[in-house]
Amino acid sequence: MTSAPKPFNAVIALGSNIGDKFANMDRAIHILTQRGDVALVGRSRDFKTPPWGNTDQDWFANAAITVATILTPRELLDRCQSVEMEMGRVRVEKWGPRLIDLDVLVFGDQRIDEPDFVVPHPHLTERAFVLAPMADVAPDVVVKGKTVTAWLAAVDETGVEAVPAKAL
Repeated sequence: MTSAPKPFNAVIALGSNIGDKFANMDRAIHILTQRGDVALVGRSRDFKTPPWGNTDQDWFANAAITVATILTPRELLDRCQSVEMEMGRVRVEKWGPRLIDLDVLVFGDQRIDEPDFVVPHPHLTERAFVLAPMADVAPDVVVKGKTVTAWLAAVDETGVEAVPAKAL
C-alpha cells in the first residue's frame, strides 16, 4: 500500500558551484528548517548540471525541496536570502559563481509579481536544471497551464545528470 504524498505549500530550488557543492545544499536545508517554521517535506536527488547564463564557470550542484511553512511568501524569500548570507554568499555578478542559491519556485497556487520577487519563478519553465529536481518532488504541480513533468519533457536536458545516492 502506497501512502499519500505529504502536503507542502512551497518548492525551493537550491544550487551551488563553489566548494563542497552538495554539502553546501545540505547545510542550507538544515539552516532553513532549524527554527521549525519551515518543515522539510521532500528532497530531490542531487543533480550535476552545466552552468547557465555565464557558462565560463564550474559545474553546479542542484536540488529542489518541498516545504510546509507558516511563513508568508515574502517571509520565506527573506529566510532563503538570510540563509544565503549566513553561509557567506556574495552577489558579484548575475548568473555568476555562488556558494549557495535558494529560489522560491512556487508557493501554493499564488501568483506574485513584485520588482524583486516573482512567483512562480519567471524562468522555471525554461531551465532543465530547475525542472529535473522539481520533477522528483513535485511532478504534478501546474505552472503556466502545464505540469512540471510536461515542462521538463519540453526542454533540453543536455548535461543534467542525477548523481547516484551516497552510500550509507
